[in-house]
Amino acid sequence: MKPRDRTPATQMAIGLFVIGIGLLFLLDNLGWVDLNFRMHLVPMVLIGAGILKVMQTRTQSGMVIGGVLIAAGCVVLLKQTGILDVDWRTLWPVLMIAAGVAVVYKSSINRSAMEKDGMSLEKAGDDSVVNVTAIMGGYKRRVTTPDFRGGEITTIMGGCDLDLRQSSINGDAVLTVFSMFGGITIKVPVDWNVVIDGTPIMGGFEEKTVPPSASGKRLILRGYVIMGGLEVRN
Repeated sequence: MKPRDRTPATQMAIGLFVIGIGLLFLLDNLGWVDLNFRMHLVPMVLIGAGILKVMQTRTQSGMVIGGVLIAAGCVVLLKQTGILDVDWRTLWPVLMIAAGVAVVYKSSINRSAMEKDGMSLEKAGDDSVVNVTAIMGGYKRRVTTPDFRGGEITTIMGGCDLDLRQSSINGDAVLTVFSMFGGITIKVPVDWNVVIDGTPIMGGFEEKTVPPSASGKRLILRGYVIMGGLEVRN
């Protein structure tokens, strides 16, 4: 799948989503509509996060994760509004099964891609491209490659610690990040330039690197942090 850059359409979708939420809050405060945002906030955040994930992902597994977030948000919203009459004891196992299906599908996609490219299991451990997913857990990895080319990191209610200090870049590398209720820490070599082109939503990006001399090595970080944080340091 080809990488997806941040396009004006993506930015427009974010803006329209924020405008829509703001208008609903305004109408509720004026008494024109009767909405319980404290009850509906979580499913709305899930739906919005899923839309952002689908629009910015670079992999098929990312599309699955975004779709699961959207589906989970819609089911919870329908449950809370009374349209869908499902007991919570039934709903939570269904959501867990959906998350498990997403993990299995992600694994099958990665295996199919390796078989299609003729990769052996030994070559499958190549660190030049990373594809990390951490859901309600932690992921810690050290990458040592002379040709790091980027990849994708997704954390949902979890964290990722990626150590790239023993790696190198030939030109530019693009790393797409998505963190929701979680955090990402990236450690880079001292001769890398870090360019952050992301959007924090009730979260933050923090760069603690020392600007190096002109080395021609750039790590470009793109993506979204929702109620979480991303830290880059060397």
